[in-house]
Amino acid sequence: QVQLRESGGGLVQAGDSLRLSCAASGRTSTIYYVGWFRQAAGKEREFVARSTLGGFSTAYTDAVKGRFTISRDSARNTVTLTMNGLKPEDTAVYYCAADTTGTGTYDTWGQGTQVTVSS
Repeated sequence: QVQLRESGGGLVQAGDSLRLSCAASGRTSTIYYVGWFRQAAGKEREFVARSTLGGFSTAYTDAVKGRFTISRDSARNTVTLTMNGLKPEDTAVYYCAADTTGTGTYDTWGQGTQVTVSS
């Protein structure tokens, strides 16, 4: 099994930057994709970004393209989401997730970390 733990959330002002980290432990060799998702209050959880195992292929939702960057340190089993130019609408609980089956389904989730962007 794989365990994920997020860190790095907090309260920032609009335009600021924040870096979220996702530390993976356990059977990390089974991870195909690592993704970041977010859920704002009263809204459904949405996809933010993902990276393949080697970090060579990434994808982003349109709302964060050009502002967020996902990167992976395989040696440390850590995936980082660097968020620049934060906007109030980025406020949400951010979750790290892993696809360990290669089917495109994220079957392992972290506990989430709160990001609040004030205007």
